[in-house]
Amino acid sequence: MAKLVASGQKMLSTLMVESKPKLATFMKYAKVELTPPTPADIPKITSGIKDVIRQTKNYKDLTVKEAFIGTLVSIEVLCWFFVGECIGKRHLVGYNV
Repeated sequence: MAKLVASGQKMLSTLMVESKPKLATFMKYAKVELTPPTPADIPKITSGIKDVIRQTKNYKDLTVKEAFIGTLVSIEVLCWFFVGECIGKRHLVGYNV
């Protein structure tokens, strides 16, 4: 039993040492990527929306790669919507009506 506890402590300390750099990198990017938009970001957001609308009007001029990337982004947004719904409902199954 003492061997098991000693090996468990050794594995835990190794895990802590190994995870510190990865956790620091995650936190560095999380502070930038997961912050809500500021009022200074509003013009960038509106210009981005205008670009998307302009590109959708000219969808026949898109390359296959651009169309594929747009489709993947749309699927990602849809999946995040469904994940948010599941989190909000606190279940995987539908609402209680």
